[in-house]
Amino acid sequence: MEDKKKFSLMRLSGPVSSVVSIVGGLLVGLLILFITNPQNALSGFGWIIGGGVQSLKDFGNVFYYATPIIMTGLSVAFAFKCNLFNIGATGQFTMGAVGAVLVGVKLTQLGSIHWIVALLAAMLFGAVWGAIPGVLKALFNVNEVITCIMTNYIGMYLVNMIVRDNVYHRLTNRSLPVANTALVPKAGLDSVFPTSMVNAGIFIAILAGIIIYIVISKTTFGYELRAVGYNRDASLYAGINVKKNMILTMVIAGALAGLGGGLLFLAGTGNYLAVEDVLRQEGFTGISVALLGRSHPIGAIFAGLFIAYIQVGGSYMQLSGFFPEIVEIITATIIYFAAFANGISALLQKLQNKKKREEK
Repeated sequence: MEDKKKFSLMRLSGPVSSVVSIVGGLLVGLLILFITNPQNALSGFGWIIGGGVQSLKDFGNVFYYATPIIMTGLSVAFAFKCNLFNIGATGQFTMGAVGAVLVGVKLTQLGSIHWIVALLAAMLFGAVWGAIPGVLKALFNVNEVITCIMTNYIGMYLVNMIVRDNVYHRLTNRSLPVANTALVPKAGLDSVFPTSMVNAGIFIAILAGIIIYIVISKTTFGYELRAVGYNRDASLYAGINVKKNMILTMVIAGALAGLGGGLLFLAGTGNYLAVEDVLRQEGFTGISVALLGRSHPIGAIFAGLFIAYIQVGGSYMQLSGFFPEIVEIITATIIYFAAFANGISALLQKLQNKKKREEK
């Protein structure tokens, strides 16, 4: 009975620590607002808290902005389960985006399945790009953080080259617009949230989170993946193909991030792949989503929605005399709190396991 209570408390500690991290980050943000502009501090903080529900348009845009970062958050969280740090989600995201744009511009004869094929292409491009650090880690034990950083920059320049050679609009220095048949359907959300940018991509992101949760928690592959994450040597001794699981983990993580890129650039809201030497931020925001969601697929969904919510609210802060970048400071503070909570939780778990071994 006592073990069951401990297990329940351990499961509860995850959401509680995330909530505490959010509250702590918001309080630090409020303190910064008071220091910089005490007269308008409460007004600016009010925009952060309530800006996302100012109108149906704003509420719909929360779902729109959440869609790509939920996908990159799922990508990072999935890799975490195998004890791999997928800092390359931004490169995989960009490769997925160019795959979707290529199909969206070129294969206009596909008709009603055009957008589906474009999203599948996005997943394929992302999966291939995710496989590179996975193979190097599994076969040659090359640190995945280093290879992911390298593939981020290689992917950025490669995408620029692909856009220039295949779908370039010379007057605007960006990609050509995708065909209307390649746009992700609105699925009636344009009626629920008029004039917002939301589309069915949010449903796809949520479905992806549920599928990943089932894969991790209810399948043999998920069990093997978690076992490899806990202890690779013990997994190998137990007969688990560690190298195969590491490669598959990065392939799936890359496909998730690539799908996020496809969902963003097939949204039909003026998104174009610009030819510029700048890494996309959605991949790095995915790290924040994964940490805040404690590497849980469902947690990543809620974390992505929360970060998107305060971003939409923060866009109104100029009305109170603040720069919207304060939201980035608040988000970073929340992530620091979340990372600290994760570290403390891991330390307590190690101490508890050590105590159990000594008692035996």
